[in-house]
Amino acid sequence: MSEFGTLAVRIDTRGVAELRLNWPEKRNAMSGEMIAELAKAARRLGEDDGVRAVVLSGAGETFCAGADLGWMKAQIEADRESRVRAARQLAEMLKSLNELPKPLIGRVHGGAFGGGVGLACVCDVVIADEGAKFGFLETRLGLIPATIAPYVLARIGEGPARRVFMSARTFDAREAQDMGLIARAVPAGDLNAAVEAEVEPYLFTAPNAVGAAKALARSLGPPIDEAVIEQTVERLADVWETDEAREGVDAFLTGRRPRWNPIKG
Repeated sequence: MSEFGTLAVRIDTRGVAELRLNWPEKRNAMSGEMIAELAKAARRLGEDDGVRAVVLSGAGETFCAGADLGWMKAQIEADRESRVRAARQLAEMLKSLNELPKPLIGRVHGGAFGGGVGLACVCDVVIADEGAKFGFLETRLGLIPATIAPYVLARIGEGPARRVFMSARTFDAREAQDMGLIARAVPAGDLNAAVEAEVEPYLFTAPNAVGAAKALARSLGPPIDEAVIEQTVERLADVWETDEAREGVDAFLTGRRPRWNPIKG
């Protein structure tokens, strides 16, 4: 096993790599360190001719809780240049996973929220356990799902995205499957076998042809080019500058209600 600070990477004898988010005590929330390491891991796995397929998973009880709020608070307090740099780092990481020239299979358990849903949407196929929960929680914090948006829209389309982008409500695996966010929801005890069933066909395909077919599919789908990515970077940097973002993140970190939440107690 090759260890990163926040990731664990294992490649088995068949060439199947497991790329595991490995910060379970933080529910695998994405810090600046994890974002950088995910981009580095994507490059290494993409360049490794011995890798036939990659499984993206999470350690502990949750696949990914989204962006680490401590990291987000640091961006809110930073200057504009630093905010843009951090937003671009996040966007480039998502791009590197989306363009990985290997099949990328997501194994989602427990929950995927915010950026965790974004990670699911850069996978080629996602299998989740039936008890998994999903949600774009950004607006509850005064934020928006900016850098993940192109990948989410490419996966589920505008209509379903508008159902879940703004409300910050959580939804279950059945609804996630209905909207096309995941391919299949299975009982938790069947999750490993279901992921293996997605991996196995790739062991009988020509690796370069698989990569070329994936690039073809991306080229014919909704364009996610540099202009689109730069727009999301600027929008995220913009929202980090707002009073709502400062209020929402601070309220969460201090355990109080943000001013827009009317529910007492």
